[in-house]
Amino acid sequence: MRVISGRAKGRKLSPVPGDKTRPMMDRIKENLFNLLGPYFVPGTRWLDLFAGTGQVGIEALSRGARQVVFLDAAREAISTIYANLKHTQLMDGATVIRTDAFTYLRGDLFAPFDVIFVAPPQYKELWSQALEIIAERSERFLTESGIVVVQIDPRELRERPLEGLALDGLALYDERTYGNTTLLFFGRADLLEEE
Repeated sequence: MRVISGRAKGRKLSPVPGDKTRPMMDRIKENLFNLLGPYFVPGTRWLDLFAGTGQVGIEALSRGARQVVFLDAAREAISTIYANLKHTQLMDGATVIRTDAFTYLRGDLFAPFDVIFVAPPQYKELWSQALEIIAERSERFLTESGIVVVQIDPRELRERPLEGLALDGLALYDERTYGNTTLLFFGRADLLEEE
């Protein structure tokens, strides 16, 4: 696990001790950032929800994101994020918060984000719960060009199809599957429908 591009290119990142987190494979992370391209990274504001190692937000900072809010409830994850930020020298622009994701999402102590990355522990339907909360308040969570990216196992999507979720505030515009990882890309429904 390493930083692929930008200011901290090549720096190795530490995993969270134990087996409760599932770091994204480097090739999938590279594909994600290739899909986002220069439009969604430099100068943008990110929320790395269920951040784990912090590797996605760190990649964004390395590539020029203005700010990343790293959020996780686990003490071990928070310690790992701080260690990885220090090692990569990317503390500027990083805000690390230890709290429950749903407590944060139901609050109002944030400005809209350009990118929200959602990658919770698998098979607990946390991704769908988080997505429904974001969809309900999409205009509050996302800038006009803001997006939500969800990382899940394809089996989770088969067990909990998008059609059964309350996602009126979001519109799916892309879906990519790489082996046992699916990435779902959503934009604000009110703005995508106007295009």
